Amino acid sequence: MNRRNYLQMLTAVFATSALGGCTAAGTSRNEKEAGSITKEGTPVAPAFDIPEIPKESTVFYLVSDLGRNGYYEQKPIAELMGNLAEEIGPDFVIAAGDTHHFEGVASTEDPLWMTNYELVYSHPELMLDWCVINGNHEYRGNTQAVLDYTKVSRRWHIPSRYYAKTIEAGSEKLLLVFIDTPPLIDKYRDDSETYPDACLQDRDEQLKWIDKTLSGSDAKWKIVVGHHPIYAETPKNESERLDMRTRVEPLLDKYGVDMYLCGHIHNFQHIQPEGSKVDYLVNTSGSLPRKVKAIEGTKFCSPEAGFTVMVAENNRVTFHLMNGKGKIIYSYTRTK
Repeated sequence: MNRRNYLQMLTAVFATSALGGCTAAGTSRNEKEAGSITKEGTPVAPAFDIPEIPKESTVFYLVSDLGRNGYYEQKPIAELMGNLAEEIGPDFVIAAGDTHHFEGVASTEDPLWMTNYELVYSHPELMLDWCVINGNHEYRGNTQAVLDYTKVSRRWHIPSRYYAKTIEAGSEKLLLVFIDTPPLIDKYRDDSETYPDACLQDRDEQLKWIDKTLSGSDAKWKIVVGHHPIYAETPKNESERLDMRTRVEPLLDKYGVDMYLCGHIHNFQHIQPEGSKVDYLVNTSGSLPRKVKAIEGTKFCSPEAGFTVMVAENNRVTFHLMNGKGKIIYSYTRTK
């Protein structure tokens, strides 16, 4: 049972107790009147779009490139995430790297934990599991501290530099594979002064683990999450994408991965290269976005800041791209 269904069950129990049997059990969040109530008792529509969430589904947020100490659009987007969560009840959050700009963190007691994360994502509905990976900015600091913060924060979850999580997709299973991309890219391994931890990681060992994890799963759906893109329009060094295509893309194709989710570029991009069966989604920045233009294989792109709402069901996985004003600017559904 996912978090949303569990909360609905508790609501039904309390409503039955309080109202003598009058209950809204079985009603989805989208079927309830959303928003606040005026003095006259009239519901006020929320000032943001609410995606349709089927009852038997798992919902999670995808965020990335957050940490600007609350400045730019970070605080408003964090508040939007919390307000939307009140309506759709996400089960967890995926944070796909660069939670801390610019030099990572020095320790688990670094003040950036407060100004980049705890005091910004403080809405009660965001007190969920945050499944985290390192980005290139974390690799400029103490990456072990990012892992060790799991022991400090109840919601911060990164058991190792790369790991997997199987979740419900209706009555089916969805495998999430979280990978550690900076050590897979030569640019970071070769610059030990700026990225001291990157060259210390065993690249081949991680690739063997990815292969074994994907090959050993019987999940209907497979999604891989990394910080760096495999395909994207960006002025960043092309060697980053080439290294990812050489080392990671063959594994995605070999084991029928459905989607590759990432950040790093600070804009929204949905790309499916010619001949590929993988949907590549670049999630935008949760604070400060960048310009973007379409390239070969681009299905959608946008320079707006925001986050992604993912919805997993038996026979389909949908993502909704939400901008900082609360508008769904693009939705896509993959079925099988």
